[in-house]
Amino acid sequence: MRSQLVYSTLEQKYRRLRKELIGGAIGFGCVMLIGTLWYRLVEGWHWLDSLYMTVITLATVGYGETQPLGDRGRLFTITLILMGVVSIGYIVNRFTEALIQGYFQEGGRLRQRRRLVESLNEHYILCGFGRTGRQIALEFQAEGIPFVTIDSQTQPVEAAQEFGYIAVQGDATLDETLHRVGIDRAICLVAALPSDAENLYTVLSAKTLNPNIRAIARASTEEALQKLQRAGADAVVSPYITGGRRMAAAALRPQVMDFVDGILTGTDRAFYMEEFLIDPQACPAVGQTLRDARLRSQSGALVLAIRRADGTLIGGPTGETQLMAGDLLICMGTAEQLRQLSQILIPIRSKGLRKPKHS
Repeated sequence: MRSQLVYSTLEQKYRRLRKELIGGAIGFGCVMLIGTLWYRLVEGWHWLDSLYMTVITLATVGYGETQPLGDRGRLFTITLILMGVVSIGYIVNRFTEALIQGYFQEGGRLRQRRRLVESLNEHYILCGFGRTGRQIALEFQAEGIPFVTIDSQTQPVEAAQEFGYIAVQGDATLDETLHRVGIDRAICLVAALPSDAENLYTVLSAKTLNPNIRAIARASTEEALQKLQRAGADAVVSPYITGGRRMAAAALRPQVMDFVDGILTGTDRAFYMEEFLIDPQACPAVGQTLRDARLRSQSGALVLAIRRADGTLIGGPTGETQLMAGDLLICMGTAEQLRQLSQILIPIRSKGLRKPKHS
């Protein structure tokens, strides 16, 4: 594992130019200090005369000597001029390169991106911007949720930035990288890296830094799936297993699959699915039946299932099904119906889950 962050080429260049410019300025300051101290301590001049002589010498303006100099003093002045020319030339060279390569403009963009990352709160972290990661990012964008992308390679990061996503180049398995993208403020991490080992390390790091974060991981094999679950992943998805099941379902029940796809993904959906977590401290519906709560009649949204706090799943609840503290309601409806349902269930908060954001 790499022991340090891998920065993008642009950020590496930005840091190098900044370091070189600062180094040149420090070098020039040292030359001025040496010249001033020489004229003061060796020649015995006043401080102001010493500084003035040093400045006009380094500036090569052609003024005469402030006070008469002997051979030793003139040899030092020649050396001082050469040192000044070298240091000023170096600064001019670095400054010119910075202007040509857009150092100041790109530096501003880098600072702006850092501020964007620092401003994120209750966001999602997407690790890996490959084929799987790109599709996940599209779905996140369609849902209008804040997220940041991490990838260790320059090309995927640049591609993500071209799409308008917030992207950071770094090793997602490292704690320092996760801190950079606000792991302590995030509510969900998706590990979609190509390597099962990297996804395992990423989940372990994320759960260590933020035990409350929801971790979703990609697995290539059945063994990796089990290891990721033992590592603390809340959900593990195998593209091959899931893809095979969906292809079989599309062959056997094509209309069902079309309907399910239509409510789960895409930006032009007629129906949406959303989750609501009942807050036991404030929700007035706790203890009532679905019929008494009148959620369907007031909003038009349909409660498809209820997951109890102990993990029990009730599919197709009836009007007599009682709502209990800690229940997770899985509902379906249009964007307007879900919006009305969220207003009815004002005391219901999505703890650790995203609130509905449909337009």
